[in-house]
Amino acid sequence: MADKNIIIFCEDHYEELELWYPYYRLQEEGFNVSLIGTEKLDFQGKYGYPVKADMLISEVDYERVDGLVIPGGYAPDRLRRYDKVLELVKKIYEKGKPVASICHGPWVMISAGILKGKKSTCYYAIRDDVKNAGSFYEDKPVVVDGNIITSRTPADLPVFMEAIIAALKG
Repeated sequence: MADKNIIIFCEDHYEELELWYPYYRLQEEGFNVSLIGTEKLDFQGKYGYPVKADMLISEVDYERVDGLVIPGGYAPDRLRRYDKVLELVKKIYEKGKPVASICHGPWVMISAGILKGKKSTCYYAIRDDVKNAGSFYEDKPVVVDGNIITSRTPADLPVFMEAIIAALKG
């Protein structure tokens, strides 16, 4: 798995568990994992825990990305404001690589235009946004539809990560 490159988005007000659990779990499986920032490299989580991105989104070569994780919290609302974020998400999706999001993460998928017509789940507070974007909402711990993987809350992280790891190894 050391030849597979996985990226995780960083932005202020990220949900700490939804970034760090996937980060370490994917490293445990032997994947190369990089934290990717927007226009800066230092961010604060919802509960104040800092994270430093390894590189900027503008530096990412999507051809070398084998999977993407979008943590939740309020970071997705900020992430979807960047055209480079949306372009990168769409390119990874169109390559057929896993694009995974949890909690409020589907907001980024919606803005990237990849969720319409797909089954998904999310944090209950944005389920109407997901439905209004043309996705088929399911209240399940994890939903996989093609190369899109979605989950609801930190409580669902174990099954979320099982689905991501299976897709990356598949």
